[in-house]
Amino acid sequence: MTWRRESWTADHPLPIGVTKRAQVGEPVRAGDIIAAGATVTSALRVSGARRLGLSPEDLGRELRVRVGTDVVAGTVLARTGRRFARSVTAPIDGRLLHATVDGDLYIAPIVDRWAVRATLDGVVARSDDAIVTIEGEAWGIQGAAAYGPDAIGELTLVVDGPLAEVAPARIDVRLGGRIIVGGARVSAEVITRAHACGIAGLVAGGAPPAGLRVVYGDTVTAFGLPTREERSMPTVLCLIGFAAVPLPLSIYGPLAEMAGARAAIHTASARLFVFATADVGKRDAASPEDAREGDRQPSPSLAERDEVGAADSDLEAVQTGEELIPSADVPSLRER
Repeated sequence: MTWRRESWTADHPLPIGVTKRAQVGEPVRAGDIIAAGATVTSALRVSGARRLGLSPEDLGRELRVRVGTDVVAGTVLARTGRRFARSVTAPIDGRLLHATVDGDLYIAPIVDRWAVRATLDGVVARSDDAIVTIEGEAWGIQGAAAYGPDAIGELTLVVDGPLAEVAPARIDVRLGGRIIVGGARVSAEVITRAHACGIAGLVAGGAPPAGLRVVYGDTVTAFGLPTREERSMPTVLCLIGFAAVPLPLSIYGPLAEMAGARAAIHTASARLFVFATADVGKRDAASPEDAREGDRQPSPSLAERDEVGAADSDLEAVQTGEELIPSADVPSLRER
């Protein structure tokens, strides 16, 4: 389990009831809405063709609203005639789901609206009513397990080292919307406090299973789609395992260096993506100009040159026969 910067793919499963989604080839950024829809309950049957005095085959020609459209109570669904008009209206707020072969209409009330956001910067590689897949380049690391919905936010470090545990006092509302990087463990108290402060996600070496059950319930599972209640909960990514697991320096070091960058937790694959530059972890190399400056010897000043010349003159000597006479005595030798 190491950090890698490469091209990744992220699959985003879609719930039932898709109304719009990104198309293949469309560029997206982490956090962009790539699909949206609604969850409906039991549908209500509304008489259509018989109420209008039409044959079932002619109902489609008189519809004023497309099947799949959201409507409010009183919306005209179909209408015939002008002076002596007949119409079918929506009895409730909901979505027009279906028109039967008998000429009847089904409307279902909407109980929940949902949206799926991208967890990668890249392009849409696949898009249908079941899944949207995105391909893009980023720093990534594979974790052991992830809980909650996908999370997108700024990576923020709140511990002093890889062995430390996140202190509840370090979590406050100023960190709302961010992905918090812990050390060895995040406790149930930290997860609960993060939920209250609006924190997007928590990343650590591990988390206690008992604490996860306290926060997410007894039916908590990893890699699953978030339930309606879990969407407001912070995401927890366990990089190594459970309980208190110190992070290796090879994992913690880049995490600390990339603090402040945009990041995303992809729950379905338990991966952390960080959108930082490719030179993370590399020391800045000296430029060719700086290298030449370092190799170049400084030029001596005029005073330094005089001192060197004087020192050299004291060391110069003249060989005369078998005697070595200092240069300072050469004039006296000539006088002789």
